[in-house]
Amino acid sequence: MDSQVGGVSVHFAEHGTGVPLVALHGAGVDHREIEAAVEAVVPDAGLRRVYPDLPGMGRSTAEGLSSNGDVVTLLAGFLEQLAEQPVLLLGHSYGAYLARGLAARRPDLVRGLALVCPLGERTGQVPEHEVVRQDDDAHDELAPEQRAGFDEYFVVRTRATARRYRDHVVPGTTLVDEAALGRVFAGWSIDLGGYDGPTLIVAGRRDSTVGYADAVGLLGDHPHATLAVVDDAGHALVHERPEVFGALLREWIDCARLSP
Repeated sequence: MDSQVGGVSVHFAEHGTGVPLVALHGAGVDHREIEAAVEAVVPDAGLRRVYPDLPGMGRSTAEGLSSNGDVVTLLAGFLEQLAEQPVLLLGHSYGAYLARGLAARRPDLVRGLALVCPLGERTGQVPEHEVVRQDDDAHDELAPEQRAGFDEYFVVRTRATARRYRDHVVPGTTLVDEAALGRVFAGWSIDLGGYDGPTLIVAGRRDSTVGYADAVGLLGDHPHATLAVVDDAGHALVHERPEVFGALLREWIDCARLSP
């Protein structure tokens, strides 16, 4: 489906009915990655799950957008059109950065906030890229040209994670408007502020992209946050440790549903 917001076409997929849960993907992919991760573990009733393509990625356009602040404004308009009630807002990586900005600027639109492997204003100290598991047959699921990207992203390398990468990450990488992203990223900074609603912060101990220390530091801005630093997981935590991600996600959903 597509929604027109301020001259920008926002493409999105949705499933189910009930309390809206909006999940924002990371940079350089499209909605299919976070959709696959959430749909695998989310409760199957009582939630309207919405997965937009962020501007310049997937099938969403980026006309007139020149900063991340513009993207936050666009997302606020998208949420206003989407539902007549606040949403559960989840973001992974770059999507978490935008989600923080949106929750800080428009807390009236956000019923609960989940930040998974959150990218911040700038990248702080990160660990070395260290493989946790490497199965001999993991690369059998991948075309030769896909293997380097898989190895760069994943620290848990199994046939299952390789299939996740092949089926739900790779397709979105071919639909990126690099010029649009360059324009938006040139205006990187947004007002992050804080958010005092039900918050989940999840980081991978082996995340060599954004690390985990900055995620721990977010506790001061989120007085009602649950923090989990997951061992044996990297930036692809949602694929590498789905059982842990699912348990944390379901607990956060339950808490946010009960919030005033």
